[in-house]
Amino acid sequence: MAKLRVHNDRIEVHLTTPEKTLALRSADLVVQRSDIRSATITEDPWIWIRGIRRRGAEVPLVVAVGVWKYHGGKDFVIVKGKRPAVVLELAAGEFTRIILSTNHAGELIDRLKLEPEDATDAADDGGSTT
Repeated sequence: MAKLRVHNDRIEVHLTTPEKTLALRSADLVVQRSDIRSATITEDPWIWIRGIRRRGAEVPLVVAVGVWKYHGGKDFVIVKGKRPAVVLELAAGEFTRIILSTNHAGELIDRLKLEPEDATDAADDGGSTT
């Protein structure tokens, strides 16, 4: 299964050799955090796959790895079995959406949450408005 690394400025999706082979892709995915519009956990990632497979492999309800093209862009998909997945909606970059099966979807979402830059200032505000 692909390994995800969450950094302050980006997310790296390190594909395994079989995933790279099935997706017909030689490079890992790198997504800038500023490009992520939303992140959703789904128990049924198969309903999120849209369009037609452009590159990659698919055995329905077993595995889907690669690029799916639809009228509005391209999605990158790594879906395995009936595992939960994270759907990342992107504002810019190579893909419009990335769908990744992971057993750690909740942890990933928590790591993606951004802390306010001035959290101490907000806490000292006292709740008053002017």
